[in-house]
Amino acid sequence: MTYKETLNWMFQQLPMYQQKGAEALKNKLDNILYFSEVLGNPHQKFKSIHVAGTNGKGSCSHMLASILQEAGYKVGLYTSPHLKDFRERIKINGKTIGKDNVKNFIKTHRTFLESNELSFFEMTVGMAFHFFAEEKVDIAVVEVGLGGRLDSTNIIVPEVSLITNIGLDHTQILGGTLEKIALEKAGIIKRNVPVVISERQSETEGIFKLIAAQKKSEIVFTDELPAKTYKTDLLGNYQQKNIQGVVASIKKLKNLKVEDAHIKAGLKRCVDNTGLLGRWQILGKKPKIICDTAHNKEGLSLVLEQIGKLEPRQIHFVLGFVNDKALDDVLCLFPKNAEYYFVKPNVPRGLQAKDLKGRARNFGLMGEISTSVKKGLEKALSNAKDDDLIYVGGSTFVVAEVV
Repeated sequence: MTYKETLNWMFQQLPMYQQKGAEALKNKLDNILYFSEVLGNPHQKFKSIHVAGTNGKGSCSHMLASILQEAGYKVGLYTSPHLKDFRERIKINGKTIGKDNVKNFIKTHRTFLESNELSFFEMTVGMAFHFFAEEKVDIAVVEVGLGGRLDSTNIIVPEVSLITNIGLDHTQILGGTLEKIALEKAGIIKRNVPVVISERQSETEGIFKLIAAQKKSEIVFTDELPAKTYKTDLLGNYQQKNIQGVVASIKKLKNLKVEDAHIKAGLKRCVDNTGLLGRWQILGKKPKIICDTAHNKEGLSLVLEQIGKLEPRQIHFVLGFVNDKALDDVLCLFPKNAEYYFVKPNVPRGLQAKDLKGRARNFGLMGEISTSVKKGLEKALSNAKDDDLIYVGGSTFVVAEVV
């Protein structure tokens, strides 16, 4: 198979959460453990940092990788989902896995993958860990896909675990309360492995402390540490919260030497070092066009707060969501005095634009339907003046169509 045919096989034959939603999840680790055994247990051949949380885990993973690269280490980075190309998920020192690596891995293991009905995510985790072991990385930064406890990445025993924050997202899978979701995320806490919590929340603090005590793991809440401000090339005021957890995690690494100069350089060169896309990314200046992958109540609250501080003459929102999103919780956050262009992200889970327009009307958000994200952005550009702001977002998959 060609690279494109290989991807089509991976995407179409096997359920993928980003495409299909909850039906794609296996909710057990048997398959990935079996597959890892077949691969020679690659996850046991490199050091790692494990990153979970509702918001910020992608940014934190890229920051960690960038800092470790600046310290001179060969760093694997596993994240999800991808925006443009599948290979974004698996990188070493900012360089994506080769197309031949993807093709050959699937070709070699296709019979096993088919006969054992591995999910898209399980096979991708296996591919990443195999690649990192083969390339002999010094350390890998591994982002949880969903939840933590039963996520396919949760077979590693890291040097440190980082949990960014807990919000109400994917509630149909992880549970409908912060406490239930925290319990799932706390599943990445390993025995005698320190865990860093970026945001202390009254509803979840006790759960994290309990699990850490059971596992005899040191727990660090970043609000207990001396506050220090660092500059980063990742735009968005919300990144300051992420930085505190990243720095605390770096300082918990025992067998790797990372100095403050590496931390400063890594945070300033995160985009260059890792190729991160879609975080308060500026696509144009007159008018200013910004896209961001924030897609739940907590993430969008921070983004909208920052948009408000920019005080543009008029705001144009090119907005789309997936169909399993708790829409009422997010639509109520948006300003009524803005122009809206409702779109459907080009994935099966995408919410129809006409349905979004109807739901938005209930919150006083008025606008028009566009047949694609690109058309929505074109319409916004045709209506916007130089001192206006255009924001593209609501879903990772909306952003993927414009970066």
